[in-house]
Amino acid sequence: MIEQRASVHWDGAGKAGKGKVSTGSGALQDFPYGFTSRFEGDRQGTNPEELVGAAHAACFTMAFAFACERAGVATSSIDTSATVRLAKQGEGFAIDRIALTLDATVPGLDEQKFQELAQAAKQNCPLSKALAAVPEITLQARLRA
Repeated sequence: MIEQRASVHWDGAGKAGKGKVSTGSGALQDFPYGFTSRFEGDRQGTNPEELVGAAHAACFTMAFAFACERAGVATSSIDTSATVRLAKQGEGFAIDRIALTLDATVPGLDEQKFQELAQAAKQNCPLSKALAAVPEITLQARLRA
């Protein structure tokens, strides 16, 4: 069993408060976030949705690479992006869509098998499973020549 750790420190109240997020690996260390980086496009900090998107894209990419390896083909390069939408729902907000985009170079793999492996990776990566409550998770997969 593997456990990973992240932590947050928050100062102040709600909208005026500021937080700092850190990861156990040190990849993020006291990285700022707050209301403006989440809701007003301030690029001086991060936000939970951006972090979820990065985690989902990373997890899916690894799942796809491993699926290709199990199928007997080696990936040459994989680029994945995730767009996470935070939508107003009643008095609060909810993540209602995650759109994954995959561009991969996989020599020797035909389009049909590529799509099969990509969809299976989307369904089976641990983050996709953890995010199963999100009503819509899409995948646009493009096999590069």
